[in-house]
Amino acid sequence: MFFIVGIVVVIGSVIGGYMANGGHLGVLWQPFELLIIFGAAVGSFIVGSPKTVILGVAKSMGLLIKGSRHNKKTYLELLSLLYAIFKLAKTKGDLALESHVERPDESPLFGKFPNFSKDHHTRDFLCDYLRLLTLGTNNAHELESVIDMEIEQHHEELHSISNALITMSDGMPALGIVAAVLGVIHTMGSITEPPEVLGHLIGAALVGTFLGVLLAYGFVGPMGRNLEAVFAAETKYLQVIKASLLAHMQGYAPQISIEFGRKILPSDLRPSFTEVEETVTNLPPD
Repeated sequence: MFFIVGIVVVIGSVIGGYMANGGHLGVLWQPFELLIIFGAAVGSFIVGSPKTVILGVAKSMGLLIKGSRHNKKTYLELLSLLYAIFKLAKTKGDLALESHVERPDESPLFGKFPNFSKDHHTRDFLCDYLRLLTLGTNNAHELESVIDMEIEQHHEELHSISNALITMSDGMPALGIVAAVLGVIHTMGSITEPPEVLGHLIGAALVGTFLGVLLAYGFVGPMGRNLEAVFAAETKYLQVIKASLLAHMQGYAPQISIEFGRKILPSDLRPSFTEVEETVTNLPPD
């Protein structure tokens, strides 16, 4: 929603201010200038990006409108799931988790948390480390290093997607100059035309510079920053799992283990201790 509002504000401010100052809107409609700038920008993006990044950008466009999928409710669900897992492990041993992590789609434990279970990447991330517990892994410090490396790799893969858009936006002002120069070249071929015709051609050429700067700083650059924020939220979600899991491995009670995860959340998304306590207390019985 805010993404769309931002676009409307940018367009309304630029076009509205131009028209209020007596400008003619028709002069700004230069489709060939737009083709040069946007086409060259997309082409350079394709040339400079691997297939995974190109596909990642295409798949990420919906996130610009939806924003991050994580809110207080999803974090409450995550902490509740972790509590249920740690409680089972404390009462029946880590081996009791084996059937759940090997077949999470059939697990009644994961079935109680449907929103989490829909996220196959995060579910697999959690199950992989729970599986290590069932296999006898008990060194929290060694496991922490492995988790950090996986989270860092995940972060780099996501960052390459947002960074590709930011890099494309950095080149758009220069491509706007390219479009303007081509417009001037076209104008020089009509140098014998009357002043009103030359004025129109020169104005059309200058629109290229305007479009390059506007697209870069008004749209594409902010889109890249928006994705950066969304991807940072994904990383934070994994870090909550990491903090809680390591606390569990060090022998803390389930309620304390998930408290480790809760405390690293941003203040606007962090459920209170009371909210978490009430939620885990009201979980359906095993």
